[in-house]
Amino acid sequence: MSSHSFVSGSSAGVYSPRQGQAYALVSAKTGQRSPSNRGLSRINKAGQLQSSATRQPCRERRHSLQICNVAAAERPTLNLNGASGSQARVMIIGGDGYCGWATALHLSARGYPVCIVDNLVRRNYDAQLGLDTLTPIVSLHQRARRWGEVSGQHLDLQIGDICDFEFLSEAVQAFKPDTIVHFGEQRSAPYSMIDRARAVYTQHNNVIGTLNVLFAIKEFAPDCHLVKLGTMGEYGTPNIDIEEGFITINHNGRSDRLPYPKQGGSFYHLSKIHDSHNLHFATKAWKLAATDLNQGVVYGVDTAETTAHPQLINRYDYDGIFGTALNRFVVQAAVDHPLTVYGKGGQTRGYLDIRDTVRCVQLAIDNPAQRGEFRVYNQFTEQFSVNDLASIIKRQGAKLGLNVQVASVPNPRVEAEDHYYNAKHTHLVELGLEPHLLEDNLIDSLLNFALQYKDRIDVNLIKPAVDWRKAGSRNAMMSAAIAK
Repeated sequence: MSSHSFVSGSSAGVYSPRQGQAYALVSAKTGQRSPSNRGLSRINKAGQLQSSATRQPCRERRHSLQICNVAAAERPTLNLNGASGSQARVMIIGGDGYCGWATALHLSARGYPVCIVDNLVRRNYDAQLGLDTLTPIVSLHQRARRWGEVSGQHLDLQIGDICDFEFLSEAVQAFKPDTIVHFGEQRSAPYSMIDRARAVYTQHNNVIGTLNVLFAIKEFAPDCHLVKLGTMGEYGTPNIDIEEGFITINHNGRSDRLPYPKQGGSFYHLSKIHDSHNLHFATKAWKLAATDLNQGVVYGVDTAETTAHPQLINRYDYDGIFGTALNRFVVQAAVDHPLTVYGKGGQTRGYLDIRDTVRCVQLAIDNPAQRGEFRVYNQFTEQFSVNDLASIIKRQGAKLGLNVQVASVPNPRVEAEDHYYNAKHTHLVELGLEPHLLEDNLIDSLLNFALQYKDRIDVNLIKPAVDWRKAGSRNAMMSAAIAK
């Protein structure tokens, strides 16, 4: 979750890693930022690039946001299930993102003391590439204040870069977490394939950031349980069943239980594989406790908490870089754009509702790994091919009067388009997960949601703009898209 500077304008949004790091430390009272000589630009509260000439100084290097409780009579109704205040203290790295924000509110509503650590760089990706979320989201500070008013629950904010070990170590020592939930990585495969600079950024940001988390736990919170978001994409699409992290192999008369083979399909996926190896090693070498959640493709937007007030709404990405398959198809159907099926459309993956994402994380927290244990859970609820999803959207769209068409477009990715896929996912169900399945009423609600925000949809962002085969020092396909 590194907040390296990004250069916009004449450079067409090209990321320059030589601009240096730029973590932003924010005062909740003033909205001002602390001085730093680590970069030429900073990210403001809206996630926009702010030059040194327009930045306002702040005397405090790091400020923890305090939210005053609002009298119960003044708060909207929100069901705070089990909010007793006796649960584990949870630090959520990347808590301003799609999964992180929903998880932070879910846990806070249930009494977990929550600290969000974020550098707001996810918002800058949008500014850098001319993208925008379907939903109008306010600043993280506005979100947190509104949550305090709605729920009476406190959120602690630490705004900074986990690739800066000094910042991270101070944050860990200040909050004293029992669990760290790590969402704070560049999470887009297409983004990592735009060009050399973004491939380097993705691997540095993700791998070094996670290494810093491991060292911070070792040095300052050795009993802390790390819940790390991995991806099902680490496994690739092997022609055998995918197990949950480990597989027993019999070879030449001998047998061993080994980590399941990994076949990443992008520089992003490879960064996740490196993370998993580092977690596994750290649990053996330092007796840390870690759970690796290999998550499938997430869809949806609403949870009970994000619907409590308009300013708590989650982000919803539909573009070809950060948008996931089902969420993209829903938006395409809403604006009468043919559903963009890549190639043959037989690409099969595991999927889950965002409401199940937050519940899976809670289950991992409530049932922690032991010291020296590295657990791997495959976090998804159902498997679909891209063609399956397109057929579902076409069928349900017709019921709402939408003329949904499906179009096969050249596949910008290097991947199998017709393959065997059968992944195990029993551990989280055994812990108590009750899945929200992809039923017709959910598709209807998503389509209506997209129609509600139809005027915010930019159809120019729908088509894929990053070609795996053309990634280089600059991706010509992406450059043309930015220029438009």
